[in-house]
Amino acid sequence: MSLQDKIAKAHAVREIPPSEYLVPYKSIGDLLQKQAEKFAGKPWLIYYPEDGPRIEFSYRQFYNAVSTAANFLLSLGIQRGDRIATVSYNHSDTIVQYFAAFLIGAVVVPINVSEDDKRIGYILKNSETKVAFARECYLERIDRILKESSLDMRVVKAGEEQIVGVRSELPPFPSPTLDDEALIVYTSGTTGNPKGVVLTQYNLLCDAKAITDWHGMTPDQRMMCVLPIHHVNGTVVTIMTPMYYGGSIVLNQKFHSHKFFESVSAEKVSVVSVVPTLLQFLLHENLEMSTYDLKHFRHIICGAGPLTVELAAAFEKRFQIPIIHGYGLSETTCYSCFLPLDLAVDEHTRWLAEYGFPSIGVPLPSNEMSIHDEQGRELPEGAKGEIVVRGHNVMKEYFANREANETAFAFHWFRSGDEGFYKTDATGRKFFFITGRLKELIIRGGINISPFEIDEILMNMPGVKAGLAVGFENDWYGEEVGAYVQPKEGVNLSEADVLHYCRLTLPFPKSPKVVVFGNEVPVTSTGKYQRNKLKPLFEKWKQTQFRRDESKSKK
Repeated sequence: MSLQDKIAKAHAVREIPPSEYLVPYKSIGDLLQKQAEKFAGKPWLIYYPEDGPRIEFSYRQFYNAVSTAANFLLSLGIQRGDRIATVSYNHSDTIVQYFAAFLIGAVVVPINVSEDDKRIGYILKNSETKVAFARECYLERIDRILKESSLDMRVVKAGEEQIVGVRSELPPFPSPTLDDEALIVYTSGTTGNPKGVVLTQYNLLCDAKAITDWHGMTPDQRMMCVLPIHHVNGTVVTIMTPMYYGGSIVLNQKFHSHKFFESVSAEKVSVVSVVPTLLQFLLHENLEMSTYDLKHFRHIICGAGPLTVELAAAFEKRFQIPIIHGYGLSETTCYSCFLPLDLAVDEHTRWLAEYGFPSIGVPLPSNEMSIHDEQGRELPEGAKGEIVVRGHNVMKEYFANREANETAFAFHWFRSGDEGFYKTDATGRKFFFITGRLKELIIRGGINISPFEIDEILMNMPGVKAGLAVGFENDWYGEEVGAYVQPKEGVNLSEADVLHYCRLTLPFPKSPKVVVFGNEVPVTSTGKYQRNKLKPLFEKWKQTQFRRDESKSKK
């Protein structure tokens, strides 16, 4: 079977080919135009900058701004299929630029400004970007990157496209289709060059529809975005989805735990998408909840990072707000599964707490999920293997990377690289769980150990703010288990305290053998812990043999 045939099979869901579209729109521009006509004067985008007043766009105002920006792109010679980059923090201008590109069939390459210069240069070159929109604070940096990378492209100061006198009435141009590319999102891998995930207009609309339907979103409801919109979670869940169902979006330049519920209350927000790290921040904030009006607030969507049983239980107990846990990747547009919203309270709690890992839920109708072994064979209930996905929300491909595509689609499903398992409920629904990244698995003496299992123990220890299991190179067992621990403020913990606590629950092979303490845990811009960045901290124990009767033995 050819690679293209394998990819085509991975794009089907229950044998429904992707050409049988699940959405009623011809393109994202078609959606935008119809919503602007239907909800003309209704608030669409509410933006809270760090410094400055609240900004609000109605659907009509937003459409006019998008049309003006689209005209500006056309005046620069940008055509259907050309790439534009956005170099920005969360800003209303950036959302305008996204939709302007989608409207004329151009492709957005969002730049994560927390990446190093070399990686940003690679992304701009690899994606063949023609124009970069950069906020003023990044202009000097982006000019330097272009010179160092020998790149020749137009750089536009963000916002300039709105003030150059370009008309908002659009001239005739080739209409994009659902199969046109819309985004190239580069993965933030810890080693090697990032891979460009190519998502089509249909990918974005299909996932937005699935999220809308699953969460029962209606035009009278608002979603709030606190995650960076250079990532698919921010883009798909809290930008594309509200546009799809005709609601409103409250966009924050940054997340602030002390302002979170204040904004939810003031703007009558219904749903917010977060990552587990933000739940931790909210738990550690001393908030007086009685001051907020949260009757409109339905639930929190949580994914894109390891949620522990302990954190989920603590958050729901403290705030009495349900966590709808889910899972997905950039390669599946965004979400592929969620916990069902119709679960009884005790059943919801059971799926979050009973199996050692919080369930990531049930597959969305737009895709299928399974657990496979290394040869692509389906595994039975309870068996751990690789989480695989196929459906209409699976990416088109990795951009210009045949080797990566061959690996990812080897068995005509998309291989996630994540380890997991599933359990079946009384009605036959498969509830999935993620236990860790396959590449993060600690292989000690030939035995696979999930770091998530150890994380759960560490995070549950009194006095620990954050704790991660780290597999480090060891001459005796290939890899050994270390623990990186960030204590809570004012708490004194010793290595012996942590090792003893873990040994109360974990067998010796799985228990950490050494502990490194730190004041912060490295995370990506979306809040994912970067476990592999901690490995160098454990290099001095490479030659150490650890025995059951002592924490460390001599080299």
